[in-house]
Amino acid sequence: MARHLITSALPYINGIKHLGNMVGSMLPADVYSRYLRQRGHDVLYICATDEHGTPAELAAKEQGLPVDEFCAQAHDAQKAVYDGFALAFDYFGRSSSEQNVEITQHFARRLNENGFIEERAIRQVYSPTDGRFLPDRYVEGTCPHCGYDKARGDQCENCTRVLDPTDLINPRSAISGSTDLEVRETKHLFLLQSKLQHEVEEWVAAHEEEWPQLAASIARKWLNEGLHDRAITRDLDWGVPVPSDTWPELAAEGKVFYVWFDAPIEYIGATKEWADLDPENRDWKSWWYDVDTDVRYTEFMAKDNVPFHTVMFPATELGVREPWKKVDYVKAFNWLTYYGGKFSTSQKRGVFTDQALDILPADYWRYFLIANAPESDDSSFTWEHFTATVNKDLADTLGNFVNRVLSFSKKRFGEEVPAGGEPGEAEAKLGEEIARLLAEYESQMEALQFRKAAAALRALWSAGNSYLEEKAPWLEIKTDKDGAALTLRTAMNLIHLYAVVSEPFIPATSAAMRQAFALKDDTATWITADEARALTALTPGVPFTVPPVLFAKLTDEDLETYKERFGGSSE
Repeated sequence: MARHLITSALPYINGIKHLGNMVGSMLPADVYSRYLRQRGHDVLYICATDEHGTPAELAAKEQGLPVDEFCAQAHDAQKAVYDGFALAFDYFGRSSSEQNVEITQHFARRLNENGFIEERAIRQVYSPTDGRFLPDRYVEGTCPHCGYDKARGDQCENCTRVLDPTDLINPRSAISGSTDLEVRETKHLFLLQSKLQHEVEEWVAAHEEEWPQLAASIARKWLNEGLHDRAITRDLDWGVPVPSDTWPELAAEGKVFYVWFDAPIEYIGATKEWADLDPENRDWKSWWYDVDTDVRYTEFMAKDNVPFHTVMFPATELGVREPWKKVDYVKAFNWLTYYGGKFSTSQKRGVFTDQALDILPADYWRYFLIANAPESDDSSFTWEHFTATVNKDLADTLGNFVNRVLSFSKKRFGEEVPAGGEPGEAEAKLGEEIARLLAEYESQMEALQFRKAAAALRALWSAGNSYLEEKAPWLEIKTDKDGAALTLRTAMNLIHLYAVVSEPFIPATSAAMRQAFALKDDTATWITADEARALTALTPGVPFTVPPVLFAKLTDEDLETYKERFGGSSE
């Protein structure tokens, strides 16, 4: 079996993330990781909070906390939400860790030795009011490309163009709001990406045909525009320090590395954090350094993160001139919108992940988000769509099937799987259909086509309902008790199969379905095609219980309550 290294884009430390962040990186990575583990692969799923840069400093200042204390608290708060969503990270680290500092500084030294870092004097925005230089997000203004008036000095979130603070029109300080800004000279380190352009082009060319069109097109657009040398240090109080043994003058001035230089390196740093917890049994370098070809590395991210992961970080890894593992497959997502508009914390519009868990259990959200993942284009969250999906797919198609089968069997045959007759033509037809749909589901999961995988999973659930309607055991029992027992036993085997194959999407519900049957050593090990055709995992006499309602239907009153609380449009 292959070894799978999986990372999802690091969530910024400043605040709980909205549903778009969840579906654009961490959740699909978790679904894929769970699937691969069930198939017997060796999987390492790594993520971390991205704790450096101006967002952390500004958020800490707003809360009146030292930045390190703020980051520690915010990391724990985010981790609690991700635990609530049942994200099964192998490790969830912190980019402020000693391990990331060590590896980031190592990368910088090696890039410098190889001639890919240069110290340059540049002109940068300075605020006399604040008494400091204002790097990237400390400057806000109007984007020169699209006219968005709340663009940040590092990137316009409207058109996604990467910016420098000096690019902005009508710039202002994000600290004080002052427009009394000057441009002064200061020294910074630059990564000479222009010298690595050809190597990055060759590397992208070797991979882009396999990548989704979204990721490949963004990488190619950046390469066609040409890679520019980019400053990788900032004037901030918080970050990975520039090493004094290599750049003593800049270190003395308190320069730190730019967050987008050290953040991708934290994938490696977090893996070392994980390994350092159990060094006798965990080898982080076997995943990252001079690795065998059996390691397949898949990254999950939203489209605004694609340039950094397909161009900038690969350029860094190539320039180090060491055998660091580079990504094999970039799974990029478009944006999830809220009624066609942006999620907004300040305007209290949209659903954030902690609020979502306050309303309903994680499986409701996990299924809906993956079934409507913004893969080919942006997708819009609406409460009407959410309510309809929950009621139709989860409550009716899956939940009602489980409840009616187990409740009816308990009532008519007791609390054990009934014996009944031998499988006939209807069961053979069902087995073939289940095997076919399972193969489709597997194919879409292997291809990382999550909406299509969800459709195949839904079709598996629907096949059980079709079988039940065809056999109608509530009528069959009046004339053929053994036939009704066979129908219910077959339906129970479908429930067990659903429990296994639904686990990547709805892990808590899958566990509840498995636990309904008193099987010894029952696990979520994947179902083979032959097992799907036979549907005989549950034999007569196996005790079972009827679980509580798996998914409660959402009412019109619920819908109106949600819309009133969170807003029913993007206006």
